[in-house]
Amino acid sequence: MNEQSAPAGMPSPTWKQTLWSAVQYALPHHFISRGVFHLTRWHTPFTASAIRWFVRRFDVDLSEAVESDPAVYPTFNAFFTRALKADVRPLAPDPVEWVSPCDGRISQIGAIQSGNLLQAKGRDYSVIELLGGDAALAREFEQGQFVTIYLSPRDYHRVHMPCTGNLRTMIHVPGRLFSVSPATVQQVPRLFARNERLVCVFETDLGPMALVLVGAINVAAIETVWAGLVTPPAGQEITRRDYGNDIGMLINLVRGQEMGRFNMGSTVILLAPSSADFSPDWQAGMPVRLGQGWMDTDRISG
Repeated sequence: MNEQSAPAGMPSPTWKQTLWSAVQYALPHHFISRGVFHLTRWHTPFTASAIRWFVRRFDVDLSEAVESDPAVYPTFNAFFTRALKADVRPLAPDPVEWVSPCDGRISQIGAIQSGNLLQAKGRDYSVIELLGGDAALAREFEQGQFVTIYLSPRDYHRVHMPCTGNLRTMIHVPGRLFSVSPATVQQVPRLFARNERLVCVFETDLGPMALVLVGAINVAAIETVWAGLVTPPAGQEITRRDYGNDIGMLINLVRGQEMGRFNMGSTVILLAPSSADFSPDWQAGMPVRLGQGWMDTDRISG
């Protein structure tokens, strides 16, 4: 079982990054992000030029997209949430092996220890607060595993199922919108438990599994395939919606199927039960791609 670990050789934040982290406490996060929400949905003659600049600036590989021509996208958000060609993210061949739910880089990965997750060296936060204060739900992940994946601006920004599961619960937790860049994550305590987030809990063959989609500054909206646009919300209270056969709302998503997307980039936190185990080949700091297998299948089969 992986222990909690920090990326080897993670550089200390520069003075500019430290200043940016400090300034964020005073910024009107939601006001800025709502402005981005409207700006990225504005169709203008400059949209294609803005996309071309972004592609060059962040080295985006548009050859993988269904539409590789920037001029095809009516808005910047349509480009940012672009679909990929069907064959560019094949799933790991073993059907019982869990797969990466997205493209990105592993920020942290390991065991849930004493109910806590590692955010960065010297910083952790609790599963209970990540899940919006639901202590009963947090207990389901005792002795479990977690992985935190950072999606950079160049990455594909749709999130897919790591395994087949039935949706149990969706919890929207309002909060701040600090940047989730590696430098800010190193400096802002309990960042993932403070930022706005969407908790999606599924029942799988191995037990409960949660995908937590964490918002960030400029991440103007999060949506799911079953509920559509979930954020920005109308209120500031935690909201919860339960699903399942007993209430006639069974939603089953299969391994590799899209479950949601970020409108602008952010972070995904995957919580797995104690019956699951990530392969020791996967370590903090590694890049990952949607569909790559990372479950210790020897343990599953045993």
